[in-house]
Amino acid sequence: MFRPGWPLTALFLLFPLWWVLGLTSFAFVIFAVPLAVELLRRRGLRVPRGFGTWLLFLAWMLAGATMLWSDAPTGEPGGGGAGRLMVFGFRAAMYLAATVFLLYVVNADERRLPTRRVLRLLGFMFVVTTCGGLLGVVAPGFEFRSVLELVLPHAVAANSFINPMIHPAAAETQNILGYAEGRPIAPFAFANSWGANYSLYLPFFLLAWFGPDAGWRRRLAPIVLLLSLVPVVYSLNRGLWGALGVGILYLALRLAAMGRVWALQAVVAALLLGAIAFVASPLGTMVQARLNAPHSNERRSQLATDTVRNVVEGSPALGFGSTRKVRGSYFSIAGGSTPDCPACGVPPLGTQGQLWMVVFSQGLVGLALFLYFFARRFIAHCRDRAALCIAGCVTLIFWAIELFVYDTLDAPLITVMIAVGLMARMPRTERRAEGAR
Repeated sequence: MFRPGWPLTALFLLFPLWWVLGLTSFAFVIFAVPLAVELLRRRGLRVPRGFGTWLLFLAWMLAGATMLWSDAPTGEPGGGGAGRLMVFGFRAAMYLAATVFLLYVVNADERRLPTRRVLRLLGFMFVVTTCGGLLGVVAPGFEFRSVLELVLPHAVAANSFINPMIHPAAAETQNILGYAEGRPIAPFAFANSWGANYSLYLPFFLLAWFGPDAGWRRRLAPIVLLLSLVPVVYSLNRGLWGALGVGILYLALRLAAMGRVWALQAVVAALLLGAIAFVASPLGTMVQARLNAPHSNERRSQLATDTVRNVVEGSPALGFGSTRKVRGSYFSIAGGSTPDCPACGVPPLGTQGQLWMVVFSQGLVGLALFLYFFARRFIAHCRDRAALCIAGCVTLIFWAIELFVYDTLDAPLITVMIAVGLMARMPRTERRAEGAR
């Protein structure tokens, strides 16, 4: 007999193994299956308020499959078929898996799946993310063929959509600063994915490793946190930096409103010490160089504008079901990237941010349903004084900011759903009692 919640334990504690196997992008869907089986055995399910809106979004998302073969006004014509259907299926599976994780956490009581256990699993993922980031800094060229990559047919393994997800690498080499620089990605597929996961696991790491029952973890927590700042800088993720800044400001305001002067002073002191150490190190120079090289701003802005315009003009209600390649280029009359201009290539419409993916794939109605559900969950807990609710709201703030710049459909969305589930299942009386303590 397996321990209740064993899929969560196997998913997170063995995550380095899934990376080696090439399964990190699929593990969430795989482990959602046994969770779904357990949910189906229950006679009645509890759901958080507003869940009906989420179900409407899922239905709207599935209905978008009818638009997969429609052309977007400024997208490349044609191109539908098995490839587009495969991408749609993968994203639909991720949405459904995230729903299963939410329902499982909400319906697993404290005795069978203790909150402390879930927090420690997510805190462990922060440690894994930090170690992967450090690997990307120390050995940016490290990569290998995963087990899945070895067994799949070459045509499938080399597919531009599949290969990044099944080919483990420590870093993604880019020329953002005017020279080749490795941006940490391990154990995920992209540098932006690493940044999003770092921020979303951080609040739970702080709870699990600095909390009153952290035990031996409390002694190691400051070291892990300090070391994690190195790959944060090398990631060159401005979205991550901005999200962390807003999150820290929100935390400071919440502490001040609760009268936790000592905690607020500790946050300010830690920030000052960290800033001094940061400026005195070479990391400060790298950050300044990144802020002075906003190479992707114009392209991102143009892509977002075109994404919305295509939806408004072509399919405002349902969207187009999935992304579309852009016809031409923003920077080159030849169109597409070239050896002399690698940045001339334009990402597909509906990428470069989960918000744009939702609006392009599910239309304006789908976007409204999507945002309403998470906004309602944030409003439901933003005044709770329990540490778990504060951490969950910080997680939602991080994610809301990163929706504009990161594609967060896989691991980040799962983490957000777990956070929503943990807050939703916590009784109001318990939230008030913990806040008072």
